Amino acid sequence: MAWHELYDDPSSVLSARLRLVRAQLADALDRAPAGPVRLLSLCAGQGRDVTGVLPTHPRRDDVSAVLIEANPEIAETARRNTAAAGLPQVEVRQADASRPSGYADVLPADVLLLCGIFGNVSDADIQRTIAAAPALSAPGATVIWTRHRRPPDLTPQLRAWFREAGFAEVSFSSPENAPKAAVGAGRLHRAAASGGDGDGRPGGRDGPESADGPESADGPESADGPESADGPESAAAWPGEPLFTFRSRT
Repeated sequence: MAWHELYDDPSSVLSARLRLVRAQLADALDRAPAGPVRLLSLCAGQGRDVTGVLPTHPRRDDVSAVLIEANPEIAETARRNTAAAGLPQVEVRQADASRPSGYADVLPADVLLLCGIFGNVSDADIQRTIAAAPALSAPGATVIWTRHRRPPDLTPQLRAWFREAGFAEVSFSSPENAPKAAVGAGRLHRAAASGGDGDGRPGGRDGPESADGPESADGPESADGPESADGPESAAAWPGEPLFTFRSRT
C-alpha cells in the first residue's frame, strides 16, 4: 500500500488530515468521563491515529481499543505499530468493519472513529452508517469522521445527518493546506429514534485521496434479544445487512 507513505510527508493532504484527527482524538479522551474508556476504530488502516496519540496521553491507561481492518497486510502493519508504541491494550482485528457483529462484544464505544470511510461509499451507505452510530456509542460518546469536500460537497448533509442522529457537533474543520479535506467530531447527547435506546445500545437497524480508495480508517478518501449494560449480549442482536459497501478495495 504505497499511498500510506504519504503519511510520512508532512506536506501531504493525508498527513495534514491525520494531524486533525489526532487532535480530535486527544480532545475526546480529555473530555471522556473518569474510568475505563472504550475506543473503536472502523476501517482502522495502520492505526496511525491511535498510535500517534495514545502513548503520551494522560488517559492512556484508561483506554482499551479495538481497531477493525479488513486488509490482512494493513492489519498486520497496525499490529506491529501498536506493539512498537507499547500499547498492549489495543487489539487489531482483521474483520469487515461494515458488519457490527464482528465487534459487538466491545460496544458501546466511548470514542468511535469513522475515518477514511465516507469518501469511499455511497451517499445512502453514509446515511445508514450515521444513523447506526448511536447504537454503536455510549451516552456522551464522541464520534470522529472524515470526508472530502470536492464538488458536490456533501459535508453539510453529513453534519445534518449527525445532528439528526443525536450528535452535537464539537468540531468541523479542514487543514490549512488541504481545504478540500474535512474532519468532524460530535458528541452523542441523545439516541436517535430509530437508532437505539437511551443507553446508546442497539434498538433498530443497524494512495492519494480518491472516491474509490482502499478501506482504511487512516487511509485516503476522495479528500457500524437480550442486552446488558455493556452492549448486545451476542452478535446475533445485530441485523445481517452491512452498514456500507466500499466502491473498490485493494
